[in-house]
Amino acid sequence: MAEASNSDTGKESPTFKIRRLEISDKRKGYMELLGQLTVTGSLTDEEFDRRFQEISSYGDDHLICVIEDESSGKIAATGSVVIEKKFLRSCGKVGHIEDVVVDSEFRGKHLGKRVVEFLTDHSREMGCYKVILDCSVEKKVFYEKCGMFNRGIQMSKYFD
Repeated sequence: MAEASNSDTGKESPTFKIRRLEISDKRKGYMELLGQLTVTGSLTDEEFDRRFQEISSYGDDHLICVIEDESSGKIAATGSVVIEKKFLRSCGKVGHIEDVVVDSEFRGKHLGKRVVEFLTDHSREMGCYKVILDCSVEKKVFYEKCGMFNRGIQMSKYFD
C-alpha cells in the first residue's frame, strides 16, 4: 500500500492507506474533500456524528472508504458503495458506487482507481452480481480504465 521514496528529490513520498471512514475523519478534511465533488453544505460535528452513526448501523450494506495520506493525516480520496437487495436474479444484489473524489493535491497517483477497486471488491465479496455508477461524460475514460463500460443513459430528477 505504501509508495516508495522518491530518490530523485530525497523526499519521502506520501504513504497512502485505504480504509473505512472513521468518525474522526471529519477533522482530517473529509467534508472539504467532498466539497471538491459537489455542494456539501455546512455540518456541525453533531450532525456529522449522527449521520456517521446512522450509516454505520447499515453495516456492510453501506461502506464509505477513504484513503489517508499518513504523512499529513489528510484524507486524500473517498468513495462509497450502497448494496441494493433485489428480487431479480434470484434475490441478487447490486453495488451502487457513489461520491468518488480525489483531493486535487493528490490527483495523478491512481488513488481514484484504488477507491473504485476497493468498492468493487467489497461488492463482489457481498455477493453482488454487478456494480454500477453514474458519471459525467468527462469521467467516462477514467471509469473505463477501472474496468467499467457504458451500459445506458443516466436519468435523474432533483428535488429542491
